[in-house]
Amino acid sequence: MLDIDYIQKNADAVRKAIEQKDITLDLDDFLSLDKRRRDLIRNADDLRRKQNTFNNEIVKLQGEEKQNAINDMKAVAEDLKKTRSELKDVINRWEKMYALIPNIPSNDTPVGSSDAGNIEIAKHGQIPHFDFEAKSHIELAENLDILDLERGVQTSGFRGYYLKGKGALLHLAVLNYALQKIVENGFTPMITPTIVKEFALFGSGHFPFGQDDIYELSNTGKNEQGGQIEEPLYLSGTSEPALLAYFANSVIDEKDLPIKVCGYSQCYRNEVGSYGKDTKGLYRIHEFSKVEQVVLCRADEKESDRWLLKMRGYAQEVLEDLGLPYRVVQVCTADMGAGKRKMFDLETWMPSRKGYGETHSDSDLTDWQTRRLNIKYKSKNGAKKYAFALNNTVIASPRILIAILENNQLKDGSVKIPKPLIKFCGFEIISPQK
Repeated sequence: MLDIDYIQKNADAVRKAIEQKDITLDLDDFLSLDKRRRDLIRNADDLRRKQNTFNNEIVKLQGEEKQNAINDMKAVAEDLKKTRSELKDVINRWEKMYALIPNIPSNDTPVGSSDAGNIEIAKHGQIPHFDFEAKSHIELAENLDILDLERGVQTSGFRGYYLKGKGALLHLAVLNYALQKIVENGFTPMITPTIVKEFALFGSGHFPFGQDDIYELSNTGKNEQGGQIEEPLYLSGTSEPALLAYFANSVIDEKDLPIKVCGYSQCYRNEVGSYGKDTKGLYRIHEFSKVEQVVLCRADEKESDRWLLKMRGYAQEVLEDLGLPYRVVQVCTADMGAGKRKMFDLETWMPSRKGYGETHSDSDLTDWQTRRLNIKYKSKNGAKKYAFALNNTVIASPRILIAILENNQLKDGSVKIPKPLIKFCGFEIISPQK
């Protein structure tokens, strides 16, 4: 979220961001509600001071004067009760509106009303041209006996799947290769919780905006006393919320910045908003695995810009190591999400789609998340500031397997394994079953 004083002083910029990010929110209503909130807080403070003064002075009073003072204080107590009740309601409505206020996009972010407004800024690699009829990843994987969609649906429902044999090993090889690469670049690895509390998803900005795509657990289990856990719990769609929540309500010494962590986790997404899209294969599924990286740095836009490009560079290296053609897209205002200042997607060439498919996402959220999670650092002069937060996909599988299988297929239906993965999976080629 944005600093409330910043919102007051820069209402036009915030109003423009709300419009550009297509968020349903009337900023004038919020500012009016904020004024009422502040007035009620002042009124409540004044009434409490009157009560405190009365409590100190009443011992000095006697008789009718004391009784009149008591009657006056009864009226003050009733006013305070009414003020507190209204303040509670106002704060509830204020918090809901405040949570919707977006980050201000960078000056060079393209303005657009949908993903059609995204701009391609770079391409890398040669798109393969086959001298035979190329197969989709579904055809390849089923012929190689490394994927079973039919039994996946039978067991798990719509978008279910099984990876089998060398398909399972290839999936793990991709993840372990990416994890090793990012750890070699100085990131601390974490196996993060996939079941998280609401504060973690609110803090990362996945609530309230993407709440429909998050699975809520209906049976939250028992607490340590044996009673039912009443607090809602959710299955996370990425390790980003858990990585950020690890630092919630903490004050980091500036000398320890930047903090660089990466999460290896199973991920779950309801995909409610993608009804009718990519209904076959591995492109859009309910559960997958991912290596995600998060950086916390000083509150400086130039520094966060450097990290945004550096993190994107790690992902580009992964795709180049794997020999996969890709392009870099700068994401426009309406497609980038409420909390993001600047965002890039990496899209990898997938022959069966006859185009590029998103495989990586690289985002700078400045202090929008850290304010929600109260993550601060102490500067050299002793001042406490909210850190800036960035995140990036190192790899997500099995979606990346689409590109690996389709771009490396041979005429006989075999698939060559990219060299960096061989030491992790133990084979150089997957051939059709005889």
